[in-house]
Parts: sequence; C-alpha cells; structure tokens
Amino acid sequence: MHRSTQSLLWTLLILVLHHNLPTASAEIKSLKIEADSRPVILLERFGFTRTGRVSISLNSVSVAESPNSPPPVPSRLGFFLISDEAVIQTMMESNESPDYFCVLDSQYIVSLFTFEKISPPPHASFDGTFKVEAPNEYSLFFANCNPQSSVSMAVRTEMYNLDGEVKDYLSAGQTQLPTLYFLFGTVYVAFLVGWIYICFKNKLNAHRIHALMGLLLLMKALNLLCAAEDKHYVKVTGKPHGWDVLFYIFQCIRVVLLFTVIVLIGTGWSFLKPFLQEKEKKVLMIVIPLQVVANLASVVIGETGPFIKDWAMWNQIFLLVDIICCCAILFPIIWSIRSLKETSKTDGKAARNLAKLTLFRQFYTVVIAYLYFTRIVVFALRTIAAYKYQWVSNAAEEVASLVFYCIMFHMFRPVEKNEYFVIDDEEEEVAMAALRDDDFEI
Repeated sequence: MHRSTQSLLWTLLILVLHHNLPTASAEIKSLKIEADSRPVILLERFGFTRTGRVSISLNSVSVAESPNSPPPVPSRLGFFLISDEAVIQTMMESNESPDYFCVLDSQYIVSLFTFEKISPPPHASFDGTFKVEAPNEYSLFFANCNPQSSVSMAVRTEMYNLDGEVKDYLSAGQTQLPTLYFLFGTVYVAFLVGWIYICFKNKLNAHRIHALMGLLLLMKALNLLCAAEDKHYVKVTGKPHGWDVLFYIFQCIRVVLLFTVIVLIGTGWSFLKPFLQEKEKKVLMIVIPLQVVANLASVVIGETGPFIKDWAMWNQIFLLVDIICCCAILFPIIWSIRSLKETSKTDGKAARNLAKLTLFRQFYTVVIAYLYFTRIVVFALRTIAAYKYQWVSNAAEEVASLVFYCIMFHMFRPVEKNEYFVIDDEEEEVAMAALRDDDFEI
C-alpha cells in the first residue's frame, strides 16, 4: 500500500479512537499551516443541525513540490467534511483501491472545495460559506493528494448553526452547556456556604483537612462558573474572550486539590494522625506533578486543536497520566485499611477500629465507584449518545461528581461524635467478633 494511503488510514483511525476527547473551545479558529506534507489534516469537529454552515477563508496559500516531482494538481488539494460513520466506509474504500487512493474521490465525504477555486498569486486566497445539507456531527479535513508536496497557508474557519438570524457557534450537542454549568456552579456555591456553616458550628472539631475541603469546593464552583461563561461567549461570539484562561487555571487547581484531598483523607491525615509517612508523601509527590502534566496536556488539546502534528501524542499523555493518578490515589486508602487491621489485633480497641475500618472501606468503595463512573460510564455515554445529546454525558459526569462530593464531605464532616473517635465500650465484644469474622481485605 502507498505510504500516503497508510498515513491517511492512521489519521482517520485516530479520529475514530479519539473523537470523545476534548477539542478546542472556540468555533472560530485561525490556524497557520507551514510546509505541511501530511495527506490529511484534521481541523475541527462540529455537530450541525439543518441550519448548519461552514465558512472557510484562506490566505497566503502556497504549494511546494519536491525536486524532480511532478507539479501539484490543484484539484488534488481541498477541504471536506466527513462523519464518523463515513470514516469507517472510507477506510474500507481505501483498502479496496489497488493504486494510490485520494480521499477527495471518496463517495462518502462531503466535498467543500478544491484549490482550483483559489485565486492565483499574488493573492492566492479563498473565501466561501457552505451549507450543510444533512444534519450530523462532522469533522473538517484538509486533504493533499499530491505526493511529495507541502502546503503553507493561513486558515480561518467558522462552524455554526443558525437560530433564526443568530449564529450559534456551539455544536448541536453542546449548546445547552452554558446553562448546565451555571446551574451546577450555583449548587456548589450553596454547598460551600453550607460547609462553612458546619465548620464554624463545629469549629472545635474542625481540622486542617476541612479547610482544604472548603477550598476544593470553592475551586469547583469557580471552575464551573468560568466554564459557563466560556461556553456562553463561544456560543454567541465564537470566541471565549479570555474565560478559557480562567477555566484552565481553576480546572488545574481543582483537579490537583481533589486528588490531594482524596490522598490525605485516605491516609487519615488530620483525623488519625497529624503527619504523613514517607510512602504517603511520595504518593503526593507523584500525583501532584502528574496532575499538572495532565492539565498541561488538556490545555494543549483544547487550545491548539487537532490540526497540530503531535495532537494524538498529547491525547495519549492525557489518558496515561489520568490512569496513573487514579491508581495512585487508591494506595493510601488500602494502606490505611491494612494498618488499622493490624492495629486492631494489638491495641484492645476493637470497636473503635471496627468503625474506622468500616469508614475507610466505605470511602474506598465510593472512590472506586466515582472513578469508574467518570472514566468508563461517561465515556460510554459519549460514545453511544446521538451527537445532539452529547450534553447528557456532561450532565451525568457533573451529577456523579456532586454525589461523590456530598458523600465524601458527609463521611468526614467535623462533628462532635465522629465515627472515627466515639464508640461505646459495650460494643467491644461484638466488634472483636466482627473483626475476627471479617478480614477487611481489598
């Protein structure tokens, strides 16, 4: 098979594998492509309704051929739309072609225009708007079917749906996100107010971890409110107007704080002991830098878009780091359960240790359920949901997060009779029997 055809297949395959990962937040994009020889370049994804439009403007277009190669054919360079269903069909079509396959010849794409329509130098430009006839979620590609040639150009794209005369720059499955994020943001503000009230009401039993948990709620609320503003401005103007910067800042702080709080609670810090052991410190030293790397990858994915050559690599980094962090935060909880199990055999406080063991095992179960739902179930929802209902997966993720926060904050709230400390001595015999019967192994 021709090398360019193989490259085409890999690019389309990457599209299929990564179509659920976050892409750029703005739907008006200005890109600079310089001496790029890739046969296909993924520019954007968008869900169109029956009023969908694509506007493309090109400037400073130039095509350079390699020495001793035939001059590029303008009709072999162009832009097209393709749906996820058509990606598979196009891959099969290219496999059936015995010779060099040009995706612009595929019957499954929506061809927009080729370089035949570009004005000649010195302007070498193009400006056009195209109506999307069939509603669907499409990916916008540039194709270069001239082997041994490279393209340089400035590209500006607008993708939107018309609501009467008003342009909606959010994809059909995301147009509800500003309202969704704002509602959840206000819920977390109320959550924070309630948490502050509980901490002040029980300030004699409040610990440093409770202040950190309050800070986590604040960052979560700010993150969602900035996300709401970000999506709102993208919806009405096509650009985030700086709200994306605040979103990424609070997103980074919030995620780092969440993993830190889970690790600290899992170690019993501030509840069971005022210090961390060396192995627990190492977990934090691993998780925090990895979360910074994951958020850096998220910013690169979100702001640069899929047209950069290393986009697939950053996607892989994001997924790998997320998996490592999810596994790492479970170890302190497991260590605490095993440590309490060993302690219960020697300190003569069976009932108290039973309560601690039960609480930690419940917390371990809750963390596992949260990670499973937000990483597996939400991904499945994004995969199976129709493109117009992609917001449902976002709603499910926020509901799961809110439930997790409520359970965690309830379990470790500052109260006078905390399950960590107060167990009636009369329960010692029953608790000892329970500890003998239940090994509390993970």
